[in-house]
Order: sequence, then C-alpha cells, then structure tokens
Amino acid sequence: MTLLVIDIQKGITDERLYDFSGFIENAKKIIHAARENNVEVIYVQHDDGPGTGFSVGDEEFEIYDAVRPLESEKRYYKTVNSCFGNEELKNYLREKQDHTLIMIGLQTNFCIDASVKSASERGYEVIVPLGANSTFDNAYMDKETTYKYYNEMMWPDRFAKCITVDETIKRMEQK
Repeated sequence: MTLLVIDIQKGITDERLYDFSGFIENAKKIIHAARENNVEVIYVQHDDGPGTGFSVGDEEFEIYDAVRPLESEKRYYKTVNSCFGNEELKNYLREKQDHTLIMIGLQTNFCIDASVKSASERGYEVIVPLGANSTFDNAYMDKETTYKYYNEMMWPDRFAKCITVDETIKRMEQK
C-alpha cells in the first residue's frame, strides 16, 4: 500500500476549492495515518514549465504547508495530468510491486482523474478516500457537482474504491 499525495501545491490550494477546510483536514489525517502505519507517502507535483509561475523554483509550485512532506519522503514532478507520466515514479511503483495505491489531492477532474484511471489500467487497486480530493468551478459544472460526479458516479466500481477516510485508515492499519 502506497499513498500518493498529488498536486497539493500552494498555487492551487485555497478557498476556491470545494470544501477547502474539510479537504485539508482529511488530507492531513490520511497523511498522518499513513506515516503512523508505515505506509509510504509519495508526493507528486505538477510542473507547467519555466516561466509559467507554476514550475520548479516558483513559490506557487511548492507543496502547501499544512501537508508538506518529511525530508525522507519521495517527491516526483510531472508535466502531464497522470502521475504515470513520470517514468521514474512509474518504474519505482512497478519495482516496489505494491498493488494498492491510495490517491489524494488536486484536482478531482484533472490530475486525480487521470491518475486514478491510469493506475486502474495498470492493474493497481486504487483507493480514493472521500473528501480527500477537490477541485474548482469550471465552465460546465460547479465544484461540488464536479467532485460528486467523479467520486460518486465515475470512479466507484469502475476505476477505484471510493471509501471514507476512516475506512481508508482502517485498511492502512490492517495492511
């Protein structure tokens, strides 16, 4: 079992997110539980490229302070939506032969969705703790509808197990 903390970066982690405070509290709770139960925590950061303001070295690119990684935890950068676009991370997970990935982070309808589906296609058991991913309003749906569309309709029984934070923590404790 491995926890992937995806794109919880300063430039996009703020009150515009659906249930911002609940999302941050759930993310902190899951990260803490993973550390307590010896579940590896891996951070993934999206890089839009030099000059965008959202790239290596930019303040907006950095991990949001409330969920920052420990020095010992791995960090990977990606330039596409799916975490599996990073070859080093993809190879590390394959070599680790860990078949369960817990995914939390941003944004529900972009990088989380792409990572969930990519992991599922690669044969991983994917767990998405409810309330531990979030997104913004978009041109087609408000942020709550977007969140519910993926967490309640798109992913369950197709691509991921969408379970409560407490159920996720119990799975960590029983691993």
